[in-house]
Amino acid sequence: MAELVYPELSYKIMGLLFEVHNRLGGSFEEKYYQRAVEQLLKVKGIKFERELKADILFEGDKIGKYFLDFLIEDLIVLELKTIPIFLPIHFRQVRSYLKVKRLKLGILANFRGNKLIYKRILNANT
Repeated sequence: MAELVYPELSYKIMGLLFEVHNRLGGSFEEKYYQRAVEQLLKVKGIKFERELKADILFEGDKIGKYFLDFLIEDLIVLELKTIPIFLPIHFRQVRSYLKVKRLKLGILANFRGNKLIYKRILNANT
């Protein structure tokens, strides 16, 4: 069995995601969940960057950029959604973020609906 990547930090993140969903429910726009998550990250003293720009480089030249919802402790990408269901494009999005930032773990969280849905996404290239 593979070792869990960043277990303690992952559990802290998941706890605050569940807390946000439990308190707000599943009917708001994504920006409100982002703001609530940001507040809890601050309250819990977890280092993060929000709306972090990540350049896409090719042959040393910038050819594009991404904006990550959150980068937690310089280790985990956190991407929030409010969509009916996850689609392959959402997983590709997080994998692209992980590749560009050379990180091991991303968490994709969907706040829409009666329960929080989340997926841990690993970067196999690290």
